[in-house]
Amino acid sequence: MPSTARTLRLAAHLIAHRGLHTGEQFASTETSSLDICAALYLAAEEYALPERLDIPAEFFTDENTSLEIIAASADAMAAIRILSAVIGTEPCATEIAPGHDVPDYIEHVCHWAMTTPVFGTRPPTTSEVIGTLLRAATAADNLTAFPHQTERSAA
Repeated sequence: MPSTARTLRLAAHLIAHRGLHTGEQFASTETSSLDICAALYLAAEEYALPERLDIPAEFFTDENTSLEIIAASADAMAAIRILSAVIGTEPCATEIAPGHDVPDYIEHVCHWAMTTPVFGTRPPTTSEVIGTLLRAATAADNLTAFPHQTERSAA
């Protein structure tokens, strides 16, 4: 599987060429544009390679199954978490069991890409979304640039 930084860069490339989908579902049947999390999933699972551009049919028709498909990809979720951190706002929490909440990173990233911020006048443009994906890729590179610094000393 690709590195997280590569996943983020490939997702930026996909959105640049296919467009950013901000409507219903995770992909548009009319324009072939992709939701940001769908692009990250396709990049992480290498569906977006030139020899393979298969979009799961559920991305066009079934939001709940699409969420499950994306959440089941460890590589896509790693990229989504880093992007969520770069956005600079906190993800909402979803209750998965009574009294047990977890951050909803997919919702955070999707919502950010299609919604006008509280003090803003418009949602982020496609160029701004691509720029944020590329900044997240740089952050991912920086997190893995010096892995020995995160190891504990044996001394």
